[in-house]
Amino acid sequence: MTELPDLVTGALAAGTLSALALGAGLLRSRRQRALQRAEIAELRDRLAGVQTAFVAEVEHLAVQRIPAVARQLTHPRVTVPGPAQPQFIGSPLGIALENVLTTLRSELTAQRTRVDAAAQAGMRGATREIQAALYRLQDALRALQQRYDEPELTQTLFMLDHENEQSLRRAQVTAVVCGAWVGLAREDSHLVEAVTGGQARLAGYHRVRVHNHLEAGTALVSHAVEPVAIIVAELVDNALRHSAPDTEVVVNLEHVHHGVCVTVDDAGVGMTPDEREHARRTVAGTDPVLLTDLGDPPRMGFAAIGRLTRQFDLGVDVSSPSPYGGVRAVLRIDSHLLSRIDPERQPPAAGAPRSTRPAPAPTRAPAPAPAHSYGSELDERAAAEVPGHQAVPDTGGLPRRRRRSSVAAANAQAAPAVPVAPAQSEWRPEQAAAALGALQSGTAAARAASVVDEKSAGPRPAVRDLDQKNHGNDYEGGAAR
Repeated sequence: MTELPDLVTGALAAGTLSALALGAGLLRSRRQRALQRAEIAELRDRLAGVQTAFVAEVEHLAVQRIPAVARQLTHPRVTVPGPAQPQFIGSPLGIALENVLTTLRSELTAQRTRVDAAAQAGMRGATREIQAALYRLQDALRALQQRYDEPELTQTLFMLDHENEQSLRRAQVTAVVCGAWVGLAREDSHLVEAVTGGQARLAGYHRVRVHNHLEAGTALVSHAVEPVAIIVAELVDNALRHSAPDTEVVVNLEHVHHGVCVTVDDAGVGMTPDEREHARRTVAGTDPVLLTDLGDPPRMGFAAIGRLTRQFDLGVDVSSPSPYGGVRAVLRIDSHLLSRIDPERQPPAAGAPRSTRPAPAPTRAPAPAPAHSYGSELDERAAAEVPGHQAVPDTGGLPRRRRRSSVAAANAQAAPAVPVAPAQSEWRPEQAAAALGALQSGTAAARAASVVDEKSAGPRPAVRDLDQKNHGNDYEGGAAR
């Protein structure tokens, strides 16, 4: 039988062991809670740091990056800064912020384009009214020039007309920049007239020297006349504005392989590489034209050139320096925009510089055909030699009379400035008889008409009065031009 003290001792030992085990568990749990509290504190500190960094990054986005994106739309050289915190680069948060900037850039561009289009529409309507008023003023001034022949008054009217022409040019350029049409439709004209017409719209036109090296009769198709005049006026105006007032602007007109080039050289200050690059992009017409990009006051010359080059398939280059130290501007006109005008029938204006190319030597014309020919083989062969005349076919052995107008027109086109007498051996008796008969008939008709006129007409005016009248008409015509 177990004694009582042994039982008590065993119970005490077991309790002691249990207490020790329980104490050890309590110690472990306390240590774990302490570690957990430490981890929680560390996580809270890290979260607070991340939150602080995120707030700083958002502030950096709002203060630095978004304004830089807005400025970059108008100044491409502005650099947009990256994230302020390096740990955000490439992270989901950094990618989300970059998406914000991309969306903002797209929306700002769209809104800017919309606002600028509305501004252009409003300016286009206002410019149309100004142009109409200036055209009415131009018509009134020219009517006064034709009405009065006093030299001083005429000179004043010419000055006012020139000032009005300059205002009209600025209104026209503004309208072109805002998307309007050039406003004028002309017939085919000599290229040199379009160049001098653009020169006449400028204040410093007397400083411009035009050298015409084109073949006589080189012309522009109708829809290219006014655009070329506007482009030349803007290029020459830019050269005049950026060169000293005692220097000249040289304009050369030359043939090239694919058409014609109009070269404008000045002795001005030139352009920096950045300005030259910006001008090159502007005159090319590839970038959209926005009024906010043209400065204050707006510089619309190159912008108008860019619109016209894109619309009418012209080419302008301003990237080369001039041999005189300034800028060389080259307008290229391709062959499909060129035409031909007979300089004898429609010569260029009196003030236009004549071509430096020598005129081609006149060619000898073949012997003229008689007015009437009746079916012989030799006559048919002689008529076939006349330019623009077709041989008369045989119609069952019956002769056919040729039309005198077609033969006369062919002879007039083929005849040189100095007629060449045909060789005596080329004449046949029938031809000589026909020619003498026509001469006698024409002489008799002219004499009869002169006798009738002398009997029916009154006394003729004096020669001096006719000379004065003709002189007055010429003066009025010059004032009108």
